[in-house]
Amino acid sequence: MLLVPPQYVKPYVKRGKNDRNDAEAICEAAGRPGMHFVPVKTIDQQAQGMIVKIRETFAGQRTALINTARGHATEFGIVAAKGAKKVADLFVAIERENDMPPEAKEMFAHLRHQLDELDARIEQIEARLSAAHKANEVSQRLSTIPGLGPVTALTLAVEIDAAAFESGRHLAAWAGLTPKEHSTGGKQRMGGISRAGNERLRALLVAGATSVINAAMRPGSKLMTDWLRALLQRKPRKVVAVALANKMARVAWALMTRAEVYRRPAATALAAAA
Repeated sequence: MLLVPPQYVKPYVKRGKNDRNDAEAICEAAGRPGMHFVPVKTIDQQAQGMIVKIRETFAGQRTALINTARGHATEFGIVAAKGAKKVADLFVAIERENDMPPEAKEMFAHLRHQLDELDARIEQIEARLSAAHKANEVSQRLSTIPGLGPVTALTLAVEIDAAAFESGRHLAAWAGLTPKEHSTGGKQRMGGISRAGNERLRALLVAGATSVINAAMRPGSKLMTDWLRALLQRKPRKVVAVALANKMARVAWALMTRAEVYRRPAATALAAAA
């Protein structure tokens, strides 16, 4: 079985969309010599991928509830510090507010109860995710890369078939981490990143790269390399985060294809030790 990406089939669809024209476009696209196909996932891969996706769904619902509670509390003049860990202080301040109507306190109680249930579910899913990460040999090797935690490593191990990509750059381009090209007349013009492919994986890689940069900026950090230092001196931090995410994707492809673990560059390791 072969799966063809819809965006590759669209250019072959003729006028008047119907099942016949769609089938003809699929056959035409599948027969092209340079066509790229999507690998079919196994049932186990789909099940493990659900662990990460459901966790993100619950985390998004928790964020929405926290924002709802903060917004309604602000209407009553109660403001708390930002962050999920500060929500408990917000509900304590609400309980101490004597001028708040009972109906409002009852609604805040419902929000707090729902948040507690989501926290319990997220904790259970994270325990399941940790077990799946430890049981996956590829995910274990990928987690040795700085900036790749269990969530990103398991996502790469489950959703990426390294053999389907010719190089690490192809994987980075598939994740939307390479610049778009607007070249014409022999003049090359490179724009921003394409943001194509797996949006969730791209967000995870950029978030991991951002955490690496924040940790590398601390005095005495061993994560600061000559390449990263030179890039931070020339480019904004967000641009550097995308470039580092691109590099992390390439390193991940190398580890998956060679069955190795991440090794820090020898020169950087000696400089950090000195």
